[in-house]
Amino acid sequence: MSNHNQLKLISSHPNCEVKQHLLTKQNGLYASAPFCKGDIIIDFGSSKIVTTPNYLTVQIGEDKHIHLSPEYLQYTNHACEPNVLFNTSTMQLECLTDVAIGDELTFFYPATEWEISQTFNCHCGKPACVGLIKGASELSVDVLRKYKLTEFIESMAQKYKGL
Repeated sequence: MSNHNQLKLISSHPNCEVKQHLLTKQNGLYASAPFCKGDIIIDFGSSKIVTTPNYLTVQIGEDKHIHLSPEYLQYTNHACEPNVLFNTSTMQLECLTDVAIGDELTFFYPATEWEISQTFNCHCGKPACVGLIKGASELSVDVLRKYKLTEFIESMAQKYKGL
């Protein structure tokens, strides 16, 4: 059975769709249009700003974490080989790699999070898999250098890690 047959459409949006994996019941965000590296998928904003992170927020400052708007962007899952970045300087979801129709849109959580509210084990199986996913504050400079980070995370890594 192909991966496509294991997914159920939940909702459609500009350039993407929320789909649910039938076996795991996990939702993800999938491209409904092709993109090239550097393309902007969508502009985003915040529906709420909070002072402490949770599993739905993206960090934009030391004590500033946003709930994404449009809300369906919350279904963008983690990957150790991400294809998008929530660029919190431009407030745009940008492509880090070429993306084909049907590809899941994924980002590297520590690229936007200095400290993460809930660590978790990644099961991506990629050679570069980080394993236990934590905030950027807990990752080595060598690991952080492999990723495009938001300007805020980059500035924190320079300040505290000499990146």
